[in-house]
Amino acid sequence: MKALLRQFKLIYAIACLMVFTGSVHGQTRYSQVDKQLKEFNRIANEANIVFTLPEGFKEITPISNEDVTYDYGIAMPGHDVEVWFEVKSYKQVSKYYANADSAYISMAKEQVSVFSADNAYFTRNLNDNILAQYNADAGKSYLVNLSDSPVTRHYKYALIITIQKDHTGTILAVCLTNDKGPDFFKDIDKARNCIRFK
Repeated sequence: MKALLRQFKLIYAIACLMVFTGSVHGQTRYSQVDKQLKEFNRIANEANIVFTLPEGFKEITPISNEDVTYDYGIAMPGHDVEVWFEVKSYKQVSKYYANADSAYISMAKEQVSVFSADNAYFTRNLNDNILAQYNADAGKSYLVNLSDSPVTRHYKYALIITIQKDHTGTILAVCLTNDKGPDFFKDIDKARNCIRFK
């Protein structure tokens, strides 16, 4: 009986240790995610932008190399979709562009030139209804065929959306996928309200 009681106590102690270890690991992972989101929200706030992690998406490691740098990235688990965000305040943009209120066009074209497989892309201006949803003054979207590259994590297509608010800032969102069919646009639609100008 004593041996059985000793075995039970040992199993109980191991189970408690495993629960404690899992709890600490979960808190460490959560604090890392929380830290990235806090930093992105700080950067966004400087540009007068509000961001909320959309339901169904999770944070991913931001991309940063000599060709592209993004402030924050999200993905939808089980779906072939990633969204990378770059936000810039008017002050930041005006350091690099003579006309900061039209820099959103140059920023998008720079990304298209880095990403494009054939330098062919489809572009359109965002209409007033869409701009009003983001409290923005101007914007464009670009649908691009991607080069097979580690820079774009070997995705095939990108929808690049860039919007700006006069004398406030710029938002650049790169939506990546391997299938540009209706499911991709449905997934992107689920994230459309996650970022906007104040």
